[in-house]
Amino acid sequence: MRYLLLLLIFLSSVNLTFSQDKLRVGVAGLTHGHVGWILDANKRTDIEIVGIAEPNKTLAERLTKQYGISMDLVYDDLEEMLTATRPEAVTAFGNIYDHLAVVEAAAPKRMHVMVEKPLAVSAAHASRMEELAKKHGIHLITNYETTWYPSVEKAQEILEEGEIGEMRKLIVRDGHRGPKNIGVSAEFLEWLTDPKLNGGGAIIDFGCYGANLSTWLHKGERPISVTAVAQQLQAENNPKVDDDATIILAYENSQVILEPSWNWPIGRKDMEIYGMTGALFADNGKTLRLRMAQGYDGFDEKVFQLEKRESPYDDPFTYFKAIIRGEIKASPYDLSSLENNLLVVEILEAAVESSKTNKTVFLK
Repeated sequence: MRYLLLLLIFLSSVNLTFSQDKLRVGVAGLTHGHVGWILDANKRTDIEIVGIAEPNKTLAERLTKQYGISMDLVYDDLEEMLTATRPEAVTAFGNIYDHLAVVEAAAPKRMHVMVEKPLAVSAAHASRMEELAKKHGIHLITNYETTWYPSVEKAQEILEEGEIGEMRKLIVRDGHRGPKNIGVSAEFLEWLTDPKLNGGGAIIDFGCYGANLSTWLHKGERPISVTAVAQQLQAENNPKVDDDATIILAYENSQVILEPSWNWPIGRKDMEIYGMTGALFADNGKTLRLRMAQGYDGFDEKVFQLEKRESPYDDPFTYFKAIIRGEIKASPYDLSSLENNLLVVEILEAAVESSKTNKTVFLK
């Protein structure tokens, strides 16, 4: 009997430790098209969704059924969910305008926050979010799909080693055929094409990727100026926002061209880095080409087929948990960092202004 009692105590201790090791996550909103990322992660042994805030019951019922999650976890109100379930961290999967409200609710409770890209719809919102994060000592990070690409990591590594010389030009292209054309959900489409809730159209939705990568590769250097042209080529699908843009960032020793679009015939997230002696082409998440110059227009090419990044740098939730638990520390201007994404919002705000005024905007 004594041995049985000891065994039960041991197993209870193991189960408690296992439960405590999971990152307790609250989900703020379900309308973002990327929400499946966190809902699917609930099957993992290191993540536990303890509450979901979503007033749209039809949407909540559809998604909880799809991912095998109980509707008992769903609350109408974010504040109610946070108070009732006490998550360690909150992941925002609603519209971009509401990112500020999520931080306003979570930060005073010392709950860490991860938002889907971009950080905020405006510099004013971003500044307030920064103020709250610092005041209450929470981690506030931004998630981009490209952050977890091994091709992006390898490109930065080769650039840092000086193999292609100093970067002179960066070109980043992101986008697809457009939200309506690729069949996003009605809930996602509603706010994605709303200039208030999303901050703009393609210029925001996909321009943020390049601004984020540029800020990282430039180690936090601020662009001197931002020049942008935005167009509406699918007025019937995107009546309130732009759907195609080109953004030029001028730095002291380099130039960056961002091409966010909802008019690409084939979905893409790729970048090109040009140095003084060679170039890098990150064609997708796992393929990277290195071309070393020879003569006038010749080159030697090496192709890298890369494997998944090592944990905890392989997905947003493993990374977020490691940051919260103090297992790793983000460097300034890392892709997910607050410093990086404050500048991203500033760049995007300047791009929108430039596109509307037809003038180059010089950053302070």
